[in-house]
Amino acid sequence: MNEYNTAPRSAHRLELTGRERLIVSGVEDVARFDETGIVMTTSAGTLVVTGEGLHIGKLSLDGGELQVDGRIDSVAYEDDGLAAGGFFSRLFGGG
Repeated sequence: MNEYNTAPRSAHRLELTGRERLIVSGVEDVARFDETGIVMTTSAGTLVVTGEGLHIGKLSLDGGELQVDGRIDSVAYEDDGLAAGGFFSRLFGGG
């Protein structure tokens, strides 16, 4: 095995301060974002954040950390099998 070729999974952590700031560690990719929703891949699965006036205050994919500011209404994990046609479609206006 080539263990040196596989990066260790980042520790995943959520820190929510009030409903105004969310810090997420273990972020691997940001799939989509706008003022009402952010969809990201984390070491623990797909994470969907919804709210109003959302913006990414800090993003470091090298360090795996993302900071979201705005009014946060929900933070939810999606099962990969349900993501394509379910919640993501409703969230972003798909069929």
